[in-house]
Order: sequence, then C-alpha cells, then structure tokens
Amino acid sequence: MNIRSINILMLALSLTLFLGCEENSNSEKDTQETKASDSKETKGHNEEEGGMRSVHLSEMKFNSLGIKVDTLPKKALSGIVEANGQLEVPPQYEATVTAVLGGNITSIKVIEGDKVNKGQVLAYLSHPNLTRMQSDYINAYSRMQFLEKEFERQKRLYEAEVGSGKSFQQTQADYQSVQGEVRGYESQLRQLNLNASQVRDGELYEYIPVVSPIGGYIEKVLVQIGQYVEPQTSMFMVVDNEHVHADLMVFEKDIYKVKEGQKIEFTLESVPGSNLTGEIYSVGKQFEQNPKAVHVHAEIDNKEDFLIPGMYINGKIRTGEEAVPALPEEAIIEEEGNPYIFTAQKHQEDGETEWELKPVQVRTGINEDGWVEIKLLEPLPEGTLVAYNNAYYLVSEMQKSQTSHGH
Repeated sequence: MNIRSINILMLALSLTLFLGCEENSNSEKDTQETKASDSKETKGHNEEEGGMRSVHLSEMKFNSLGIKVDTLPKKALSGIVEANGQLEVPPQYEATVTAVLGGNITSIKVIEGDKVNKGQVLAYLSHPNLTRMQSDYINAYSRMQFLEKEFERQKRLYEAEVGSGKSFQQTQADYQSVQGEVRGYESQLRQLNLNASQVRDGELYEYIPVVSPIGGYIEKVLVQIGQYVEPQTSMFMVVDNEHVHADLMVFEKDIYKVKEGQKIEFTLESVPGSNLTGEIYSVGKQFEQNPKAVHVHAEIDNKEDFLIPGMYINGKIRTGEEAVPALPEEAIIEEEGNPYIFTAQKHQEDGETEWELKPVQVRTGINEDGWVEIKLLEPLPEGTLVAYNNAYYLVSEMQKSQTSHGH
C-alpha cells in the first residue's frame, strides 16, 4: 500500500470517529432535555418511602386545588354502637279500657286520635242488671240504717243489764253483716263509676259510663253502638304519647359498652330528615333470644308531635368521648390496605415556591361525623403541617409519577 492510500484511509477513520462523537453528544443532550421537560411537568419527586413518592406542586397548582393544611388537630370523638329498635311507651302510660259489667253500647263519645283526660267518659252501656243492682243497694242501705239504731238500743239495754246478752249479740251480728253487704255494693258502684250517694237519694242511673283511666290519645276504638260486650271485653286503647321513648336492641358483642346516662342519636325510617337525640335511662338485664340482644331504653330530649309508638328507628349510642388526633375523611387515602395521610412542606427553589406533600402511613380509629381518629406510627416533628383534603388527587398524582419514573 502506498503512502497516498494510507493517508486516505486515516482521513476516513478520523471522519467516522468525529461523526460518532457528535451523534452521542446530541443524543445525550436530547435525553437530558426530555428529563428536564418531564421534571418541569411533574415538578420533581423525592426518593421512595415505603414504595410511595412525595408529590410536588407549584404554589399556583396548590392554591387552585384548594388544599388546606394545618397542624394535626385533636377532636373529641365518641365510640359509637349502632342499634335499631322502635318507639315505645312505658306500660303505665298505655291503657286498655274494658267493660266491668256486661251490657249493650248505647253511645260512643270519642274517635281514634282524640285527646282525652283521665276520668273522661268514652262511652255508655245499658243493662237490666244495672237497675236491679242499684235497687239492691238501696234496700241493703236501708236495712243497715235500721239495724244501726237497733244495735245502739240493744247495746244500751245490755249495758244497763236490762236486755239479754243473746239479743244484743244477734243484733250486732246482723248489723255487721249488712254493713259488709253495703260496702260490697258501694265497691261495685265505684267500679262502674257511679255515685253511691246519688243512688241513695233515689236518682238511679240508666247507663254505665265507661271512662278513661289515664290521659292521652285514643289509639283504637274496638266496639260499635248496639254491640253487647261481655265483662272485661276490650273497648278502647288509650296511649299517652308524651311519655314515648326509644327502645333499642343492642347485640351481645356491644352490650358491655352501653350504660345509663350515655347519649344517643336516632332517625325515624318513616320520617326523612329526622334527627333526634336522647339519653339512656335503663339497660335491660336479660337477653332476647331472637335476635340475642338486650333492650336499652332512652328518654327523648325534644319530643315531636309526629312521634308515635311502633315507629322503627335507627340509633347510634355514644359510648365515650375523648380528644384524639383526627382528620377529615378526605385527608386519608388507603393503598394496598394501609391508610396514609400527607404531610405538607413549603420550599423555595430558583425563586419559585412549591409544596412538597409526603405520604405518611398511619392507623385509623374512631370514625364519627366525617372525622377519623389518626394513630401515628411515629411522632411527627412539632409544627408539622398535614393536608386536610384532596388525598385522592394527591395519590393519583403520586401514581402518575411512579408510572413515569418506571418508564
């Protein structure tokens, strides 16, 4: 090979090396520009912590999202026991009105829903036995008056040793016997709500008044005019709704948490938007078998007119109250079964402000009225800010960055 050929070959090799270096330089430059562009779009990410990355947002983006930050607060949250049941009235404020004496119904003075007072007449009955009983009472009372005078006369004679002891004792026995008979008739008249003194004066009753034993409202009318009712037949149902209370069924697993004095909140299934409160005054001591639960009774704080015994209710019993670290529900996100919150830190970089939001794994506790108890696995430095909302958006941004980082 001559010198000319060697020079040409060396020139070709030099040119190839120069072009290759230039291409590598341009490729490296393009890669750096692409990374810078990606970094500018995502605003950068820190090293992984537990497989999750921090999210960086510009201050403009941070403000536009309305992210709220502050230190981790403490809030009084209660343990909650959920229980269902219905509205009830204590037995002393419910009454079944019956007929003491059989008879035909001549009139009915009330209808269902009427408000009645204790002793108010609800209906009238009539029966021939009523007249005979009053006549028998008058006869017995007259005999008692006669024997009372005879007893006093025989007593004076006996004490003066003029009359015989046998006559005095017989008169005394007759007098005491008729006294018992009169008291028996008067007791029957009282049960029938009839005035004995009026009967003694000769003013006999033609009808038996049926009266309410309690004040309240007529819940049911069980009879009709003209109907014959046997003694002890149910005629009316009366209930005093002013004493309505919540009767909740608490299951076996929760009953140890419940005690007198605890507050409850409940809603009525049949009244949308109802939200009532009360306080437990009695906890049952025996389990119902189906379901296995205990009756818990609570007095209602502000009774409304629409509260009717038998209405179904859904209740929450507050079993305790304690100030604990807590955040709104929207500040918490769950990933792979683990709950996270976000700490927030403000940075200045190249004259620009950005926010770093870092996921922190926690445990959660009581959940009440949109707030959740936060149990830290490690204490946060004093003054650490945490995000109060937008956790779903932040974890979405975090997942985007992980995908981008993987590629």
